[in-house]
Amino acid sequence: MRLDKYLKVSRLIKRRTVANEACDAGRVTVNGNVAKASYDVKVGDKIAIRFGDKTVEAEVLSIAETVRKEEAKEMFRYI
Repeated sequence: MRLDKYLKVSRLIKRRTVANEACDAGRVTVNGNVAKASYDVKVGDKIAIRFGDKTVEAEVLSIAETVRKEEAKEMFRYI
């Protein structure tokens, strides 16, 4: 699954366009490397997102095309 879509489905970022812009700006890293929106996310990847002076880090636990809001938090765990 594309990185921008994963960020939206898992609700780490609310909208896919915002996720895409964050990737283009270089604010999203996967396993320590700056990642483009088209990066193919795999289980076990470590994603870090910079929001201003705050950084959110999460590990990918599962990948699903669609998921209910209550189940979205089970797709990743915060590090």
